[in-house]
Amino acid sequence: MPPPRISLFTSMRPATRAVLFPTRTLHPTTTVIPNLINSSSRSSRRNFSATTTFQNWLQPRRTITYKDRKGRPRVPTGGSVRGTTVIWGDYGLRMRDHDRRISAAQLKNGEDVIRRRLRGTNFRVFTRIAASTAVFEKGNESRMGTGKGSFDHWAARVPVSRVIFEVTGDCHEQIIRDALRLAANKMPGLYEFVKKGDPPVMGITKLTAGMSLDDVMRPRKKLPGEATAGRLPGTAPPQAGSAV
Repeated sequence: MPPPRISLFTSMRPATRAVLFPTRTLHPTTTVIPNLINSSSRSSRRNFSATTTFQNWLQPRRTITYKDRKGRPRVPTGGSVRGTTVIWGDYGLRMRDHDRRISAAQLKNGEDVIRRRLRGTNFRVFTRIAASTAVFEKGNESRMGTGKGSFDHWAARVPVSRVIFEVTGDCHEQIIRDALRLAANKMPGLYEFVKKGDPPVMGITKLTAGMSLDDVMRPRKKLPGEATAGRLPGTAPPQAGSAV
């Protein structure tokens, strides 16, 4: 019967083993994070991030796995005014006619026109929307019904009174106004030039100073008075026995 094999590590002396394989003791450490923001300046912090995002605003990161429905831009009916004022820049371009869907190519053309017009000056362009809606188109001679078609382009659903572009920089107001005017000509719809500090818009009503709740809740169409209500043609169904 052969003798049992003795492992090399077992035959080592304790002193030699300690030299070749030193034992290290791990002690828990506490990382102290300095308080970079003073308590006095915390209340004046901005509620948005000024860092550069890695996501492209003209094309989302997600892959297309299903067909998106056509949908409609969300119209706030509860009194929301979000996205109707200039926040980051000094001037902005706001849609004023009605909601629509703008393609990524049209948005890119508008941004390129602004950068081309303000070339050579110190400026910065902010985009307030993102083309995250996939648009599908059906081919010719296809049967009726939904659920068909292939991907065509990306688009953004823009509600009414939404700010699309904002610009800030060491430029004259007239130059920035001209750049935003050229950008509006490259995109569908009617737009208006707004400044930072302009009143927000609820639907199509600008909430200027001095407006009350009755002014906001007023009917958009003038209702007939009581004196003229009797002269309007009746819409009630005819009574039994009367000539039609």
